[in-house]
Amino acid sequence: MRLPATSPRPAAPLWRRFRRDGRASAAIEFALIAPLFFAMLFAIFETALMFFAGQVLETGTQDSARLMLTNQAQNSSMTQTQFKQDLCNRVSALFKCTDIVVTVRSYPAGTLIPATDLADPIANRSFVYNVAYQVPNPGDTVLVRAFYQWPTFVTGLGYDLSNLGSGADSKRLLAATAAYRVEPNGS
Repeated sequence: MRLPATSPRPAAPLWRRFRRDGRASAAIEFALIAPLFFAMLFAIFETALMFFAGQVLETGTQDSARLMLTNQAQNSSMTQTQFKQDLCNRVSALFKCTDIVVTVRSYPAGTLIPATDLADPIANRSFVYNVAYQVPNPGDTVLVRAFYQWPTFVTGLGYDLSNLGSGADSKRLLAATAAYRVEPNGS
C-alpha cells in the first residue's frame, strides 16, 4: 500500500502560526537564561560574604592584638588558648572557632620582622604555617596573624575563588595580620 504524497504547503501555515504565537516565549527565554543568572547571583553572594568574613577576621585580629599592644594580655598572663578564645569571641558569628589558626610572634625593639614570618602560607594549594605564641615584653614589636580556611560553594559552577584544595574540598584562605610596638611603660 502506498501512502499519498504530502505537499509541503499545508505545513507552511502551521509554521507561520507557531512563529507568531508568543505565549510560551517568556517561559522558554527564562529557562535558557535562569541557570546563568542564578549561577552569577550565587557567585556574587559568595564573593561578598567572603570579603565580609575577611573584614570581620581582620577587625577581630586587630582588636585582640590590641590586648598585646596595651600589655593587658601580658599583665593577665594570657595563654595561647585564652588569646585564641578572645579572638574567637570576636568573630564567632561567622567562623568555626576550632578552625581558626592564631600565631603571635615577638621581636626585640629595633629588630625587623623577618620576611619568612610574613610569607604567604600557601604552598601547592596547601596551608603551611608554623604556629607560635611568644609573649612580648614592653617595647617589643608583636606580630599577630590569624588564618581561616573558608569553604567555597560556587566553585563547581566554574567560578573558582579557592586557593586551597581542589574540587569539592576547595577553600579560600582568609588571613589577617596586625603588627604593633608594645607600649614601653608596661602598663
